[in-house]
Amino acid sequence: MKVKFKYGIQTYSGTIDEMVYGSYRDDQLCIGRQYVYPTLNANNALLGTVGSNLRDLWLSASQDYRDDFKTYAQRNATQNVPKTEWPPNSYALFIKAMYAWQDANPETVDLASVNDEDVDTLGATINTVKNCIDNGMLPAISVYDDLTGVF
Repeated sequence: MKVKFKYGIQTYSGTIDEMVYGSYRDDQLCIGRQYVYPTLNANNALLGTVGSNLRDLWLSASQDYRDDFKTYAQRNATQNVPKTEWPPNSYALFIKAMYAWQDANPETVDLASVNDEDVDTLGATINTVKNCIDNGMLPAISVYDDLTGVF
C-alpha cells in the first residue's frame, strides 16, 4: 500500500513495528507491507550447524595458524581488494578456504562434521596458509612463504 507520512517526511526505508517500508522512484514513492517472518527449513538448520562447527574449528586452531591468517588478511587487503570495498578479515578468509576445501573434496569433506583430526589427516591442502594459497583455496599474494603456521 502507498504510505504517506506526517511532519514533512517524504519516504522511509526500513522496519518499524510490524511494517516494512520501501522507498522507490527516486524517493518519490513509499510502499509499506506487513513484516512476515520467514519459515525455517532444513537448509537453515544445516547452515547453522556448519557455522557453529567452523567457529569451533577456528577456535581449536593453533595461535600461529590464526596469526598467519591475520597477516594474510592484511596483505590481501592491500594487494587484492579494491579500495572501494571492505577487506575480509582473517576469520572470513578461513571460512572461504574451508568452503573451497569442501568444493575440491565433496566426497570426503563435510563442513557440518569436520573436526581438527580431519584437518590433520585429510587437510594437507589447508593445514597452513601457504598451502591454502598454493592449492588455490585463497587468492595469491606476492609474499606468502613465511605463512607456515600449522593448524
